[in-house]
Amino acid sequence: MILQRLQAQLLAGPPAADPVAVAQRLLAVQGQDARGVRLAVRARTAGLTVADFDRALSEDRSLLITWLCRGTLHLVRADDYPWLHALTTPPLLRGNGRRLAQEGVTSGAAERGARVIERSLAREGPLTRAQLAERIAAAGVRTEGQALVHLLGLASLRGIAVRGPMVGAQHAYALVRDWLGETPPVPRERALAELARRYLAGHGPAGERDLARWAGLPLRDARAGLRAIASELIELDGGLVELADRLAEPVHLPPPRLLGAFDPLLLGWTSREPIVGPHERAVISGGVFRPFALARGQAVATWRIVAGKVAIEPFTALSEGDAVGLRADGEDVLRYLGG
Repeated sequence: MILQRLQAQLLAGPPAADPVAVAQRLLAVQGQDARGVRLAVRARTAGLTVADFDRALSEDRSLLITWLCRGTLHLVRADDYPWLHALTTPPLLRGNGRRLAQEGVTSGAAERGARVIERSLAREGPLTRAQLAERIAAAGVRTEGQALVHLLGLASLRGIAVRGPMVGAQHAYALVRDWLGETPPVPRERALAELARRYLAGHGPAGERDLARWAGLPLRDARAGLRAIASELIELDGGLVELADRLAEPVHLPPPRLLGAFDPLLLGWTSREPIVGPHERAVISGGVFRPFALARGQAVATWRIVAGKVAIEPFTALSEGDAVGLRADGEDVLRYLGG
């Protein structure tokens, strides 16, 4: 099962051609950590740099980042945004309202803030977080603490704004209708089927509870999506299913690989134990998913960049082959980020 999931995740087998192909396979990549989401793409491609990633955001408009699924930022293809947004954001709006109230933003002020964001983006084009904060505050809406984050979240959940182009080192917000154009609605039944199909493409084998947790949707929706594509599935032991056309593909262990913060390999299923084993607390603490090293299909170390060099902190002694492989991949991380 682990080997099949590594292949589904593009960590085993041929790499993806470009950042868009990564998002095509994984559907949505958790993206609140700017370096982490870029490193997720690096680990699943070959020979690219962060400039290629940023070009897809800014010039091609083929990728974007916005609030989806489990209520955090995700990287998705622009083509997948309309149906995935319509499917996964309605459950998040209630929680957004509660968080704004906790930050001292009344419902009336939140409405005013959303209008300011929409009007500013319509008049001025893409704006950074700091620029939007100035305009919201000027309208008398609170932006202190986490209020600004949740106001931007509100605009995103309502389909007003997405994180589109890079402006220097900052990821700017763009008006959805200007940045993406008009998009036709997708029937909910068809969207649930596409969700199940695409989730399994990047995460299979998996079960209905894995899908529900990953998408942030009720179990009944996950079941409905899987039922809609039942003819495309093979049932496996333990309540798992897999896309039938994937079972014939050969699977081999990937070489040692450095994965970034919040890597999708740790976020796609109800249990992370098959990957992290007894080292979960070393990798995950207080809701933060640290960068970690993968060798022979298992988490074997955490890592960080210190003074321009990759520092690897193994859980136990590494084999010589794993150590050499991780050092080589560390050089590629620096090349990728420095490009």
